[in-house]
Amino acid sequence: MSGGDVPDGGGPAPLCTGGWHVCGGQLRDADGRAVILRGLNVSGGNKQAPYLDFHVEADLARMRDDWGMNAIRWVMPWAAVEPTEGGYDDAYLDAVRIRLDWAAAHDLVVILDMHQDVYGEGFGFNGAPRWTCDEARYADFRPRTPWALNYVDPNVVACFDELWTDPAKGAAHAAAWAHVAARLGDHPAVVGFDPINEPHWGSYAVSDFEADRLQPFYDRDVAAVRAEAPGWVVFAEPASSRNLGFPTSLARFGYPDVVYAPHAYDATAEQGNGFDPARRDSFMANIAALRDEADRLGAALWIGEYGGLGSDPGIGAYMAAAYDGAAAVAASSMYWDYSRGGGYAPIDADGAEVTAITDAIVRPYPSRIAGDPVAWQDDPAAGTLRLTYRPDPRIAAATEVVVPPRLLGAGGADAIDVAYHRADPAAGGAPTLALALVNGHATVTGLGALRLDGGSRLVGGRLASLELAIAGDLTLAGATLAGGAALAWDGDAGTLALTVEDGSLAIDGLGALAVSGGATLAGGALDALDLAVAGDLA
Repeated sequence: MSGGDVPDGGGPAPLCTGGWHVCGGQLRDADGRAVILRGLNVSGGNKQAPYLDFHVEADLARMRDDWGMNAIRWVMPWAAVEPTEGGYDDAYLDAVRIRLDWAAAHDLVVILDMHQDVYGEGFGFNGAPRWTCDEARYADFRPRTPWALNYVDPNVVACFDELWTDPAKGAAHAAAWAHVAARLGDHPAVVGFDPINEPHWGSYAVSDFEADRLQPFYDRDVAAVRAEAPGWVVFAEPASSRNLGFPTSLARFGYPDVVYAPHAYDATAEQGNGFDPARRDSFMANIAALRDEADRLGAALWIGEYGGLGSDPGIGAYMAAAYDGAAAVAASSMYWDYSRGGGYAPIDADGAEVTAITDAIVRPYPSRIAGDPVAWQDDPAAGTLRLTYRPDPRIAAATEVVVPPRLLGAGGADAIDVAYHRADPAAGGAPTLALALVNGHATVTGLGALRLDGGSRLVGGRLASLELAIAGDLTLAGATLAGGAALAWDGDAGTLALTVEDGSLAIDGLGALAVSGGATLAGGALDALDLAVAGDLA
């Protein structure tokens, strides 16, 4: 079932599987899991010729292995793709493919972004190639500060008007995207594309621009891309007026697999005045409004940009508001940007971390969820993550939680508490939860007194079933195990089977005890407990 399909009614909705797709308000993988994209914009020198900045494979490895990111928004201006009219730069696209190979090697997925700031290169900025607008417009242009004021220049406005209204210009933009899709559409790292960054309305009425001009522009781009890469998801931005607080007037799209892709910046911080923590609630309320807009569009929500100055004393509070706001509405989010040497950059000119930023953006999060995410909250000070979702027992793949290594402490000795909240399932549904721990420790609450260490996998809800391979100490309902063991719990039958491979087991308060051979114990609230013990039993 793709994101555009609607069940006929009655019974549970069909399971959404099959490639990257949007279903139930979330981007989903081939297993049907909701995917939370957490990453960075790879920009900087990508905006200007030669359109490839300093990033090498080690930079992408750092994103995944050190910072726990799983996604990239790859900045790729139209001018890089088609520097002369009809002349596509395939050498550039081949170089992009190499970067996609690096991303795939490090489990990063990529959204391609045809970026623009102040229309294009003719005005000294980035985006559209020079040939797309009259040279007289560029000659008459007088730059202003701050840079965003250049959008009101009449020459910039005129070029945007032509892009939206001239059929030849719109067709050229779509053809450029089609060429990109033809060259890169087979790459497994690519999830989809962002047709144009922060589209400006030009001289048209802001209230009518999206319906009358932007949405038809998107329709043309999507048709062209999906003729070459039918599986690409579209990450559709609202007009840049959304950054000014105007709600989007985009209508529900006539094709499936759409992600709503607004940006979220605090206006005061963007003006260089720093983030005022008193604005936290209003900033988060705006993100909640973005989720409402995505729901109205039948789309997933991906906040394609947010970020702040490393020199801002309030950067930690600012990014906490951004991540907490996204978590509260189960949204994906991408920090702006992975450049270096000041500004919003997470590293300095020598490649060392700007800790004011990395401390703020390296956080645990659920990356793939076997059901419908509701929200999550993480408390960096306490080292806890609380995830709430409606599990779908038909999804066999596990829920995955990313905990960047630095948050586990030396040797993974610090516990990360993951508290699961069971949401009421549909009638007849069986609630199940799955947690895959790659390394480190986890304390799980809400499922009984249970602690598991090492590479254990937990399945439960009401503890319908539980299978553990345990390398460490386990405490469960008065029983303490030291050593290695395997344990299986059948919640429907009320039985727990525990095999002690090497170690000792102490059990209190279970009532009757019968031991023969490898030892069999029955009694207490467990109803039945079968043990095969190779070690000491007390």
